[in-house]
Amino acid sequence: MDPALVVEQTLNGFQLGVMLFLMAAGLTLVFGIMDLINLAHGSLYMVGAYLTATFAQAFDSFLLGLLLALPAAALVGVIVEVTALRTLYRRAHLDQVLATFGLILFFNELVRMIWGPVPIRLDPPDFLAGQVEVLPGIPYSAFRLAIIVVGIAVAIGLWALIARTRLGMRIRAGASNRPMATALGVDIARLFTVVFALGAALAALAGGMAGAVLSVEVGMGEQILLLTFVVIVIGGIGSVRGAFFGALLVGLVDTYGRAFLPDLLRLVLEPAVADGVGASLASMAIYLVMALVLVVRPRGLFPAHG
Repeated sequence: MDPALVVEQTLNGFQLGVMLFLMAAGLTLVFGIMDLINLAHGSLYMVGAYLTATFAQAFDSFLLGLLLALPAAALVGVIVEVTALRTLYRRAHLDQVLATFGLILFFNELVRMIWGPVPIRLDPPDFLAGQVEVLPGIPYSAFRLAIIVVGIAVAIGLWALIARTRLGMRIRAGASNRPMATALGVDIARLFTVVFALGAALAALAGGMAGAVLSVEVGMGEQILLLTFVVIVIGGIGSVRGAFFGALLVGLVDTYGRAFLPDLLRLVLEPAVADGVGASLASMAIYLVMALVLVVRPRGLFPAHG
Protein backbone atom coordinates (compact mmCIF):
# COMPACT_ATOMS: atom_id res chain seq x y z
CA MET A 1 0.00 0.00 0.00
CA ASP A 2 1.37 3.40 -1.00
CA PRO A 3 2.45 5.33 2.15
CA ALA A 4 1.66 8.64 0.46
CA LEU A 5 -1.91 7.47 -0.19
CA VAL A 6 -2.29 6.34 3.43
CA VAL A 7 -1.11 9.73 4.72
CA GLU A 8 -3.37 11.58 2.29
CA GLN A 9 -6.44 9.54 3.21
CA THR A 10 -5.66 9.84 6.91
CA LEU A 11 -5.61 13.61 6.57
CA ASN A 12 -8.83 13.44 4.54
CA GLY A 13 -10.35 11.44 7.38
CA PHE A 14 -9.25 14.04 9.91
CA GLN A 15 -10.62 16.82 7.71
CA LEU A 16 -14.01 15.11 7.46
CA GLY A 17 -13.84 14.40 11.17
CA VAL A 18 -13.33 18.01 12.23
CA MET A 19 -16.13 19.14 9.91
CA LEU A 20 -18.42 16.62 11.57
CA PHE A 21 -17.22 17.79 14.98
CA LEU A 22 -18.19 21.39 14.24
CA MET A 23 -21.66 20.15 13.39
CA ALA A 24 -21.92 17.63 16.21
CA ALA A 25 -20.64 19.93 18.95
CA GLY A 26 -23.47 22.41 18.50
CA LEU A 27 -26.08 19.73 18.00
CA THR A 28 -25.02 17.69 21.03
CA LEU A 29 -25.06 20.81 23.23
CA VAL A 30 -28.56 21.65 22.03
CA PHE A 31 -29.80 18.11 22.69
CA GLY A 32 -27.88 17.59 25.94
CA ILE A 33 -28.91 20.90 27.51
CA MET A 34 -32.20 21.76 25.84
CA ASP A 35 -33.43 18.19 25.26
CA LEU A 36 -34.35 19.28 21.75
CA ILE A 37 -33.99 17.11 18.64
CA ASN A 38 -33.18 19.66 15.97
CA LEU A 39 -33.26 18.19 12.47
CA ALA A 40 -32.87 21.71 11.08
CA HIS A 41 -29.28 21.96 12.32
CA GLY A 42 -28.13 21.01 8.83
CA SER A 43 -30.08 23.98 7.46
CA LEU A 44 -27.93 26.32 9.57
CA TYR A 45 -24.89 24.65 7.99
CA MET A 46 -26.36 25.42 4.56
CA VAL A 47 -27.25 28.99 5.52
CA GLY A 48 -23.70 29.49 6.80
CA ALA A 49 -22.31 28.35 3.46
CA TYR A 50 -24.57 30.71 1.48
CA LEU A 51 -23.84 33.64 3.79
CA THR A 52 -20.10 32.98 3.46
CA ALA A 53 -20.39 32.90 -0.34
CA THR A 54 -22.44 36.11 -0.36
CA PHE A 55 -20.11 38.07 1.94
CA ALA A 56 -17.01 36.67 0.23
CA GLN A 57 -18.29 37.86 -3.15
CA ALA A 58 -19.32 41.26 -1.77
CA PHE A 59 -15.95 41.96 -0.10
CA ASP A 60 -13.76 39.84 -2.39
CA SER A 61 -12.37 37.99 0.62
CA PHE A 62 -13.15 34.43 1.71
CA LEU A 63 -11.84 34.97 5.24
CA LEU A 64 -13.86 38.15 5.75
CA GLY A 65 -16.92 36.44 4.30
CA LEU A 66 -16.53 33.53 6.71
CA LEU A 67 -16.01 35.83 9.71
CA LEU A 68 -19.12 37.85 8.84
CA ALA A 69 -21.18 34.71 8.23
CA LEU A 70 -20.66 33.45 11.80
CA PRO A 71 -22.51 36.23 13.68
CA ALA A 72 -25.09 36.42 10.87
CA ALA A 73 -25.82 32.69 11.21
CA ALA A 74 -25.88 33.03 15.01
CA LEU A 75 -28.52 35.75 14.60
CA VAL A 76 -30.54 33.45 12.33
CA GLY A 77 -30.22 30.78 15.02
CA VAL A 78 -31.50 33.18 17.69
CA ILE A 79 -34.49 34.13 15.53
CA VAL A 80 -35.33 30.47 14.90
CA GLU A 81 -34.95 29.58 18.59
CA VAL A 82 -37.10 32.46 19.82
CA THR A 83 -39.85 32.24 17.20
CA ALA A 84 -40.12 28.52 16.43
CA LEU A 85 -38.27 26.27 18.85
CA ARG A 86 -38.99 27.82 22.24
CA THR A 87 -42.51 26.40 22.15
CA LEU A 88 -41.16 22.88 21.56
CA TYR A 89 -39.04 22.38 24.70
CA ARG A 90 -41.86 20.81 26.69
CA ARG A 91 -43.25 18.87 23.75
CA ALA A 92 -42.57 15.23 22.92
CA HIS A 93 -39.56 14.37 20.79
CA LEU A 94 -41.82 13.32 17.92
CA ASP A 95 -43.33 16.82 17.85
CA GLN A 96 -39.80 18.28 17.77
CA VAL A 97 -38.82 16.01 14.89
CA LEU A 98 -41.87 16.96 12.84
CA ALA A 99 -41.51 20.68 13.54
CA THR A 100 -37.79 20.84 12.75
CA PHE A 101 -38.33 18.74 9.63
CA GLY A 102 -40.75 21.47 8.57
CA LEU A 103 -37.96 23.99 9.18
CA ILE A 104 -35.74 22.03 6.77
CA LEU A 105 -38.35 22.44 4.03
CA PHE A 106 -38.79 26.12 4.91
CA PHE A 107 -35.06 26.89 4.77
CA ASN A 108 -34.56 24.95 1.53
CA GLU A 109 -37.29 26.93 -0.20
CA LEU A 110 -36.14 30.21 1.35
CA VAL A 111 -32.58 29.66 0.12
CA ARG A 112 -33.88 28.69 -3.32
CA MET A 113 -35.92 31.92 -3.44
CA ILE A 114 -33.00 34.15 -2.37
CA TRP A 115 -30.03 32.54 -4.11
CA GLY A 116 -31.67 30.38 -6.77
CA PRO A 117 -31.41 26.63 -7.45
CA VAL A 118 -27.97 26.69 -9.14
CA PRO A 119 -25.00 25.69 -6.92
CA ILE A 120 -22.57 28.49 -6.09
CA ARG A 121 -18.82 28.13 -6.39
CA LEU A 122 -16.88 29.30 -3.34
CA ASP A 123 -13.12 29.57 -3.79
CA PRO A 124 -10.69 29.29 -0.87
CA PRO A 125 -8.32 32.21 -0.20
CA ASP A 126 -5.42 32.46 -2.64
CA PHE A 127 -2.75 31.77 -0.02
CA LEU A 128 -4.46 28.45 0.79
CA ALA A 129 -5.26 27.45 -2.81
CA GLY A 130 -2.15 25.33 -3.39
CA GLN A 131 -0.52 22.38 -1.67
CA VAL A 132 1.98 22.00 1.16
CA GLU A 133 4.41 19.18 1.78
CA VAL A 134 3.24 17.54 5.01
CA LEU A 135 5.99 14.91 4.79
CA PRO A 136 8.92 14.66 2.38
CA GLY A 137 7.44 13.88 -1.04
CA ILE A 138 3.83 13.92 0.23
CA PRO A 139 1.88 17.07 -0.81
CA TYR A 140 -1.54 17.89 0.62
CA SER A 141 -4.14 20.60 0.09
CA ALA A 142 -3.27 23.67 2.15
CA PHE A 143 -6.96 24.57 2.59
CA ARG A 144 -7.91 21.10 3.84
CA LEU A 145 -4.99 21.26 6.25
CA ALA A 146 -6.23 24.64 7.44
CA ILE A 147 -9.67 23.11 8.08
CA ILE A 148 -8.04 20.51 10.35
CA VAL A 149 -6.16 23.21 12.26
CA VAL A 150 -9.30 25.34 12.66
CA GLY A 151 -11.32 22.35 13.85
CA ILE A 152 -8.74 21.43 16.49
CA ALA A 153 -8.51 25.07 17.61
CA VAL A 154 -12.31 25.25 17.96
CA ALA A 155 -12.31 22.00 19.95
CA ILE A 156 -9.75 23.45 22.38
CA GLY A 157 -11.71 26.70 22.58
CA LEU A 158 -14.97 24.87 23.33
CA TRP A 159 -13.28 22.82 26.03
CA ALA A 160 -11.93 26.02 27.61
CA LEU A 161 -15.35 27.69 27.34
CA ILE A 162 -17.21 24.83 28.98
CA ALA A 163 -14.62 23.83 31.57
CA ARG A 164 -13.08 27.18 32.55
CA THR A 165 -15.65 29.96 32.19
CA ARG A 166 -18.70 31.17 34.06
CA LEU A 167 -20.87 30.55 30.99
CA GLY A 168 -19.50 27.03 30.81
CA MET A 169 -20.42 26.48 34.44
CA ARG A 170 -23.98 27.52 33.67
CA ILE A 171 -24.05 25.26 30.61
CA ARG A 172 -22.87 22.30 32.70
CA ALA A 173 -25.40 23.11 35.40
CA GLY A 174 -28.23 23.37 32.90
CA ALA A 175 -27.27 20.04 31.38
CA SER A 176 -26.92 18.26 34.73
CA ASN A 177 -29.95 19.56 36.63
CA ARG A 178 -32.11 22.18 34.97
CA PRO A 179 -34.57 22.74 37.90
CA MET A 180 -31.72 23.20 40.38
CA ALA A 181 -29.90 25.58 38.02
CA THR A 182 -33.10 27.62 37.69
CA ALA A 183 -33.53 27.70 41.47
CA LEU A 184 -29.97 29.02 41.81
CA GLY A 185 -30.75 31.94 39.54
CA VAL A 186 -29.62 30.75 36.11
CA ASP A 187 -31.77 32.27 33.37
CA ILE A 188 -32.46 29.06 31.49
CA ALA A 189 -34.33 30.74 28.63
CA ARG A 190 -31.38 33.05 27.93
CA LEU A 191 -28.96 30.16 28.34
CA PHE A 192 -30.88 28.15 25.75
CA THR A 193 -30.71 31.07 23.31
CA VAL A 194 -26.96 31.48 23.82
CA VAL A 195 -26.34 27.75 23.35
CA PHE A 196 -28.45 27.65 20.20
CA ALA A 197 -26.66 30.70 18.77
CA LEU A 198 -23.30 29.04 19.53
CA GLY A 199 -24.43 25.87 17.78
CA ALA A 200 -25.63 27.87 14.77
CA ALA A 201 -22.28 29.66 14.51
CA LEU A 202 -20.38 26.35 14.65
CA ALA A 203 -22.63 24.90 11.94
CA ALA A 204 -22.05 28.01 9.82
CA LEU A 205 -18.29 27.67 10.27
CA ALA A 206 -18.49 24.09 9.02
CA GLY A 207 -20.74 25.08 6.12
CA GLY A 208 -18.56 27.99 5.05
CA MET A 209 -15.42 25.87 4.96
CA ALA A 210 -17.20 22.92 3.32
CA GLY A 211 -18.54 25.21 0.59
CA ALA A 212 -14.98 25.86 -0.60
CA VAL A 213 -14.24 22.11 -0.71
CA LEU A 214 -17.49 20.87 -2.26
CA SER A 215 -20.06 23.38 -3.48
CA VAL A 216 -22.75 25.60 -2.00
CA GLU A 217 -26.15 24.18 -2.93
CA VAL A 218 -29.69 23.76 -1.68
CA GLY A 219 -30.08 20.71 0.56
CA MET A 220 -26.39 20.38 1.39
CA GLY A 221 -27.23 20.28 5.11
CA GLU A 222 -29.17 17.04 4.89
CA GLN A 223 -26.14 15.26 3.42
CA ILE A 224 -24.07 15.81 6.54
CA LEU A 225 -26.83 15.69 9.16
CA LEU A 226 -27.12 11.89 9.21
CA LEU A 227 -23.38 11.50 9.77
CA THR A 228 -23.63 14.09 12.54
CA PHE A 229 -26.26 12.07 14.39
CA VAL A 230 -24.06 8.98 14.07
CA VAL A 231 -21.21 10.96 15.63
CA ILE A 232 -23.39 12.04 18.55
CA VAL A 233 -24.62 8.51 19.21
CA ILE A 234 -21.07 7.13 19.13
CA GLY A 235 -19.58 9.93 21.23
CA GLY A 236 -22.35 10.22 23.79
CA ILE A 237 -25.26 12.64 23.90
CA GLY A 238 -24.38 15.98 25.46
CA SER A 239 -20.62 15.39 25.41
CA VAL A 240 -18.39 17.77 23.44
CA ARG A 241 -15.42 15.49 24.11
CA GLY A 242 -17.45 12.56 22.79
CA ALA A 243 -18.42 14.60 19.72
CA PHE A 244 -14.73 15.28 18.99
CA PHE A 245 -13.50 11.70 19.27
CA GLY A 246 -16.65 10.27 17.69
CA ALA A 247 -16.27 12.65 14.73
CA LEU A 248 -12.63 11.68 14.17
CA LEU A 249 -13.56 7.99 14.39
CA VAL A 250 -16.40 8.37 11.88
CA GLY A 251 -14.27 10.48 9.54
CA LEU A 252 -11.42 7.98 9.50
CA VAL A 253 -13.64 4.90 9.20
CA ASP A 254 -15.66 6.42 6.35
CA THR A 255 -12.57 7.64 4.48
CA TYR A 256 -10.54 4.47 4.94
CA GLY A 257 -13.50 2.33 3.93
CA ARG A 258 -14.11 4.19 0.68
CA ALA A 259 -10.40 4.45 -0.17
CA PHE A 260 -9.03 1.03 0.71
CA LEU A 261 -11.82 -1.52 1.12
CA PRO A 262 -12.41 -2.18 -2.62
CA ASP A 263 -8.66 -2.71 -3.18
CA LEU A 264 -8.42 -5.09 -0.24
CA LEU A 265 -11.40 -7.11 -1.50
CA ARG A 266 -9.75 -7.41 -4.91
CA LEU A 267 -7.23 -9.72 -3.27
CA VAL A 268 -9.97 -12.35 -2.85
CA LEU A 269 -12.70 -11.33 -5.31
CA GLU A 270 -13.03 -10.43 -8.96
CA PRO A 271 -12.40 -6.69 -9.54
CA ALA A 272 -15.97 -5.88 -10.59
CA VAL A 273 -17.43 -7.77 -7.62
CA ALA A 274 -14.87 -6.31 -5.22
CA ASP A 275 -15.70 -2.75 -6.31
CA GLY A 276 -19.44 -3.28 -5.81
CA VAL A 277 -19.14 -5.10 -2.49
CA GLY A 278 -16.45 -2.71 -1.27
CA ALA A 279 -18.56 0.36 -2.02
CA SER A 280 -21.53 -1.18 -0.20
CA LEU A 281 -19.48 -2.19 2.84
CA ALA A 282 -17.80 1.22 2.93
CA SER A 283 -21.21 2.90 3.10
CA MET A 284 -22.19 0.57 5.96
CA ALA A 285 -18.93 0.82 7.89
CA ILE A 286 -19.80 3.76 10.14
CA TYR A 287 -23.14 2.19 11.08
CA LEU A 288 -21.41 -1.07 11.94
CA VAL A 289 -19.00 0.88 14.13
CA MET A 290 -21.95 2.63 15.78
CA ALA A 291 -23.64 -0.70 16.49
CA LEU A 292 -20.42 -2.10 17.94
CA VAL A 293 -19.94 0.93 20.21
CA LEU A 294 -23.54 0.71 21.43
CA VAL A 295 -23.09 -2.97 22.26
CA VAL A 296 -20.01 -2.22 24.37
CA ARG A 297 -21.03 1.21 25.69
CA PRO A 298 -24.79 1.77 25.25
CA ARG A 299 -24.56 5.46 26.24
CA GLY A 300 -21.66 6.20 23.90
CA LEU A 301 -17.94 6.61 24.42
CA PHE A 302 -18.18 9.65 26.71
CA PRO A 303 -21.77 9.85 28.00
CA ALA A 304 -21.05 12.51 30.63
CA HIS A 305 -21.18 16.14 29.51
CA GLY A 306 -17.67 17.26 28.62
